[in-house]
Amino acid sequence: MEERNLEKATFAGGCFWCMVKPFDSLPGIESVVSGYTGGHTVNPTYEEVCTGTTGHTEAVEITFDPKLFPYKDLVEVYWQQTDPTDPNGQFVDQGNSYRPAIFYYSEEQRAIAEESKRELQESGRFKKPIITPIEPAQPFYPAEEHHQDFYKKSGFHYKNYRALSGRDRYIKNHWKK
Repeated sequence: MEERNLEKATFAGGCFWCMVKPFDSLPGIESVVSGYTGGHTVNPTYEEVCTGTTGHTEAVEITFDPKLFPYKDLVEVYWQQTDPTDPNGQFVDQGNSYRPAIFYYSEEQRAIAEESKRELQESGRFKKPIITPIEPAQPFYPAEEHHQDFYKKSGFHYKNYRALSGRDRYIKNHWKK
């Protein structure tokens, strides 16, 4: 049996509920876990993160096979889920716990993300600067079970939240041209 070399990718793009589905069914994706990263508290809860005192941001940790779906392609999917010009959050969700960020696990991932960010800025797609930071990966803490695969477990609530958040309208206006 062929040995697989799986990698991790972590992306913050506002509410983690909305960041799972776009990655979940891509080829080579082993798992997409909702959680928290970038803070100073060990194993924070959702309630603690929402207070803004832990320094964490909601994120997804993706385990993937780079031979089946390269990191560069994951970054491209990531950009198309976010407003990369908003440093204060994403769509209706504002505050540090909803800030956008790409967290890299290797120098190769950092270089790919930086190049992709530069290309996006130079594309002219956005009038404002691309501000999404690219930072070293920090400890990742999975969110509580009821937050995992929320789009599958609570489909009606998920669809309503996404529609009312402004995310879908933004994606349609900026990415689906």
